Amino acid sequence: MKKETNPGTINKEKLSLQLYVSGMSPKSLEAIRNINRICAEHLKDAYDLEIIDIYKQPELATEHSVIFSPSLIKHYPLPKKILIGTLKDCDKVMMALGIDIDKTK
Repeated sequence: MKKETNPGTINKEKLSLQLYVSGMSPKSLEAIRNINRICAEHLKDAYDLEIIDIYKQPELATEHSVIFSPSLIKHYPLPKKILIGTLKDCDKVMMALGIDIDKTK
């Protein structure tokens, strides 16, 4: 379940996220599962998520200065944030993304 967006287009009503992964490595798969779960449980349809394999699209990783994988970039709303790792701690991820935990429950 992947929602895609044009990276040049920002929907001002939704959280704009890009998850950079390294192929189908165990950590990449865990990060994909975790961000999909967080988005499905707490954001409903209020997000655009693009999953980018840095092996297939290295130019995007270079363009956004991604040097670690997995890395999650929140483009909108500002400020831009970059989270590194498997995104296992839901509360920390939501806090870093600026999502009010109380309002989503």
